[in-house]
Amino acid sequence: MTRERIITQVRAYTLRGGGADYHDQARGHWIDDHIATPMSVYPEYRESRQSFGINVLGTLVVEIEADDGTVGFSVTTAGELGAFIVEKHLARFLEGSKVTDIERIWDQMYKSTVFYGRRGVVLNAISGVDLALYDLLGRIRQEPVFALLGGPVRDELVFYATGARPDRAKELGFIGGKMPLHHGPAEGEEGLRKNLEMLRDMREKVGDDFWLMLDCWMSLDLDYATRLAHGASEYGLKWIEEALLPDDYWGYAELRRRVPANMLVTTGEHEATRWGFRQLLEMGAADIIQPDVGWCGGITELIKISALADAHGAMMIPHGSSVYSYHFVVTRTNSPFSEFLMMHETAEEVVPMFSPMLLGEPVPVNGRLRVPETPGFGVELNPELEKFRPYTH
Repeated sequence: MTRERIITQVRAYTLRGGGADYHDQARGHWIDDHIATPMSVYPEYRESRQSFGINVLGTLVVEIEADDGTVGFSVTTAGELGAFIVEKHLARFLEGSKVTDIERIWDQMYKSTVFYGRRGVVLNAISGVDLALYDLLGRIRQEPVFALLGGPVRDELVFYATGARPDRAKELGFIGGKMPLHHGPAEGEEGLRKNLEMLRDMREKVGDDFWLMLDCWMSLDLDYATRLAHGASEYGLKWIEEALLPDDYWGYAELRRRVPANMLVTTGEHEATRWGFRQLLEMGAADIIQPDVGWCGGITELIKISALADAHGAMMIPHGSSVYSYHFVVTRTNSPFSEFLMMHETAEEVVPMFSPMLLGEPVPVNGRLRVPETPGFGVELNPELEKFRPYTH
């Protein structure tokens, strides 16, 4: 019988330029082009999300090494703040533990940080550690992470594309396209008209059978979101996403009551842990929940969130996150399709979502992807990138 492997070292690095912090792009990228945000109420922060600091964190890389020299890793958005938390706080719960002690390690990381954590960058850091643990265990056992989670329930993943060019996404074989909303309530009736004109124009380009969705990125109020939803119904909008601030559970529940009967309300990208999603689900606030596995607590917590959603008859379609969500989605029946972020500068070509950070990152072909059976998450960190370890322990 093979001896249980022990964790010997945890290391945290930071990287800049794309990657897990996919907003960390050069100016001119579609992802930073006059997109409605909670800060759109201030004209000086309306044209660019980078102007108010969406790209300040950068990428956190977590490496976990076992006593046989095997190293598992992950990337998420947490930067130097996350590196400090991993090195100075979380590492104590890992080093000396068995690689298989994933549930206990998660519980200790969460409970020990709850006095200053609960959400945000602390949960990003916990997620990064958890994902690296799954990668390490998969490498040691020479199995893909999806095998550790019970195996696939489908042969391949089917994707919709998020980006500025749903018409191009249709040509590339995706089942739908989700566009960023460009104008928030502060831009008044003219902004609302421009939003609906964009949707009308795109519907004419893609035809009636292609899904179109709007990503509102927490930028609206209940009245505006209601008006937008009813105006968009004429153009067959499939869902309205993250219309309100993430803590406004009551607003989401009311919006779900107000939208047209054939339109879905989705949210959860900036929610975390089973308790946050329990609130959304028990209040009937969303038809689809969209946790990001790199932010919500990692695979360990995503298992619990998915089970909650399934019990409430809701779909769980994780936000972006590349291979870290692919390995999970392929094992769950209430995750029937996936999101692909079009990280090409003009959203006209399929490029790896976390480029240039990961090597071997698979991408959809004709909107579909068979998850590789490579051990762990099946990717490697690009050795040509300069990573910085700001803290040690």
